[in-house]
Amino acid sequence: MSRSVELGLRRTLFAMAGCFLAVLSLLTASAMGLTAVLTALPGAFTVLRILGAGYLLWLGYKAWTTRATKVDLAESGEEPALSSARIFRTAFGVGISNPKALLFAAAFLPQFIDSSRPEVPQFAIMVFTFGVIEISWFFVYALGGRTIARAMTRPSMQTLFNRVTGGVFAAFGIGMLLSRT
Repeated sequence: MSRSVELGLRRTLFAMAGCFLAVLSLLTASAMGLTAVLTALPGAFTVLRILGAGYLLWLGYKAWTTRATKVDLAESGEEPALSSARIFRTAFGVGISNPKALLFAAAFLPQFIDSSRPEVPQFAIMVFTFGVIEISWFFVYALGGRTIARAMTRPSMQTLFNRVTGGVFAAFGIGMLLSRT
């Protein structure tokens, strides 16, 4: 949503693609048994959790300290400050560094597997279904961000939005650091 406010709907598609690839990667890794590896090596999960928390804290700091800029609701053809690749990489980094998403996939997917039938098609159907639902929500968030952007033409509103966004990222980062599960 914050990318939609900042960049417009068209450029937000790159952030959505990064988040979506991260979710699909985590679901696929879970289906392939990465969860068993993380369970066998508890230190690996701790490292992943700390790295993910650090990344969220960094994003929170960046959002908190971002200065207000002119919001261009028309999405003109001006040269963008952030490259599409960087937008994609940042979104992918946020999504892939979320150990809670991996644990969710590990806890969610196996419940619906019938061990008497081939597992790969079952996982494929579940990952596809989850992917469709996830991308639908990404569009809802992106469209919601464009609605919020209309109110963000005032620098004071942008600063408030950046501070709230930064605070949320930092709170999730701190929550991940304090989490023991």
